[in-house]
Amino acid sequence: MSANYKNWVPNGMITALTAGTAILGAGTAALICSDIDPKLKKVLVGTAGAGTLVCGAMAAWSIYAHGKFSYDGKRQLSKAIIEGTAKYITLPEGGIGLDIGCGSGALTIACAKRNPHGRMVGIDRWGKEYASFSQQLCEDNSDAEGVQNTEFHQGDACKLDYPDEYFDAVTSNYVYHNITGVNKQELLRETLRVLKKGGTFAIHDIMSKARYGDMQQFISELYNEGYEVVELIDTTDGMFMSKGEAKILGLSGSSLLIGKK
Repeated sequence: MSANYKNWVPNGMITALTAGTAILGAGTAALICSDIDPKLKKVLVGTAGAGTLVCGAMAAWSIYAHGKFSYDGKRQLSKAIIEGTAKYITLPEGGIGLDIGCGSGALTIACAKRNPHGRMVGIDRWGKEYASFSQQLCEDNSDAEGVQNTEFHQGDACKLDYPDEYFDAVTSNYVYHNITGVNKQELLRETLRVLKKGGTFAIHDIMSKARYGDMQQFISELYNEGYEVVELIDTTDGMFMSKGEAKILGLSGSSLLIGKK
């Protein structure tokens, strides 16, 4: 059995958008051939046609993105991002790390592989938005990879059910930008709250100013609070992807916040 980390673009999205394009296209064609009032016909054809184009463009994008993110495809962008983030996570002997929003377990498992002398905990809410992701899937993937130093639990990134300075490392990948109505720097604060003194962190997300505010000011605050190392790395400048690729995929502003407490 091999691990199945799924795809960041669900198959159901592609199916729904493709079907929607076909239905709208058929409806547009039917309206063109109809004998209804010409003025009404013009409005309806225009509306249905525009809907077809929009839905078709979204279907085309989802197919393109699915191919880029696929673990079985040529590009394997998801795998590159996961492994590129995991390399920053270091656990001491007997240490424990936390992966927030673990999804299918990919990052948790990658970190555990790199730190066989420690243990990784993955948490997620596993909501309906990603119905194919689950705790069982994470556990199955860990077993498929032959990794025994992982565990997975339900959890909330906004309020971690762990005491202060509990983990030797914390990580997360493309999670916080999906959480609406919450200050992203406060989410980072909650993540770093559970990090031990001397621990490492690596958090990858779309850290654009519109989403995260002034990250350079945030970094300065962390240094003033005694953090030993804090660095914000643009991952769309050849590290994980090109700026053009990031723009097409809607990942512009992707950055990796790494450091040591």
